[in-house]
Amino acid sequence: MAQATLTISSKNYSSWSLRGWLLCRMAGLDFTEVLVELNDAARQELLLLSPSVLVPRLTYKDVTVWDTLAIAEYLHEVTPKSGLWPKDLAARARCRSVSGEMHSGFHNLRSALPMNLKARHEKFKIFSGARPDVERVKAIWTECLEMSGGPWLFGESPTVADAMYAPICTRFRTYSVDLEPKLAAYAEHVLSWPLMVEWTEGAIAEPDEIVELEVEF
Repeated sequence: MAQATLTISSKNYSSWSLRGWLLCRMAGLDFTEVLVELNDAARQELLLLSPSVLVPRLTYKDVTVWDTLAIAEYLHEVTPKSGLWPKDLAARARCRSVSGEMHSGFHNLRSALPMNLKARHEKFKIFSGARPDVERVKAIWTECLEMSGGPWLFGESPTVADAMYAPICTRFRTYSVDLEPKLAAYAEHVLSWPLMVEWTEGAIAEPDEIVELEVEF
């Protein structure tokens, strides 16, 4: 029987749920998914359990953690051999930096290109305010891949950074964002990751009546 529960929202729309779910699976955690629809009643329930009223929320061994990076750090502490962060000190610092940048930034990109795994837009015009965010993501990926040699951002194994940027890979596919070959290969590597394939299958199977979230949960 699973010792942990992970509260998530829509698999099609909730990028933060995806990040938390990936981190738990990468850590090898045995957990049960709890799916909530973020209507008013669910918000009241979440408020009692997660002060930020946000998902994902991990409960494990009587500990509750509800921020994605906090979940990453907690899982690193309870599963130190899972490799969520790189072993090298400098690489680990960079990994934390680019993960933190995704955690707290890129607001225009999130607004202009909301996650929607069921949708495809062949000719989508990105408004000017979001373009610097797109270019910054490309710069981060380029720098990390050049330093590590790939195929993941920090080498041979996925880290927290790959979990943090995985929803961006889906957005770039949904909105047909042009990527140079090396970056396109990285995005495809993430999208073909068995964990991402499993999540995407769940998103596709999700009922269409689940509405797109007004804010990014």
